[in-house]
Amino acid sequence: MIWHELSRGIVMPAHCDVYGHMNVRHYAAFFDDAGWHMLAKAGVSLGDMQAIGLGSVVATLTIDFHHELTAGELTLVSGAFTRAGEKSYSYELRLYASDSMRHCATQKTVEVCFDTKARRSAPLPADVRQKITQAMG
Repeated sequence: MIWHELSRGIVMPAHCDVYGHMNVRHYAAFFDDAGWHMLAKAGVSLGDMQAIGLGSVVATLTIDFHHELTAGELTLVSGAFTRAGEKSYSYELRLYASDSMRHCATQKTVEVCFDTKARRSAPLPADVRQKITQAMG
């Protein structure tokens, strides 16, 4: 797999719950922000996809929590493609405390190509599937 840096951030006090660590809902937001960059890392333009009436939607995701994050910690999310199918693709995202590179959480995601007018799944264009496959390494 080829890993790409996708986003950086900071854990703010408002991200933390009564236990003093970042609440699970904010892990999802950090991952969601980073996930928008995945297709670009394969050389696929979101604007080009939208111009032909396509997008992608999350079909499934899981998050595994490994270590807590607390207010003031800097974060880094990296991602790698793991599969390219006929209508969907998969990738893994990892959230780190960037100062120590402690691996704090992992998200595994399946996204489905989506026809934005018909509001249903659609085949991935062949060139998009090829670019994702190449991005896997």
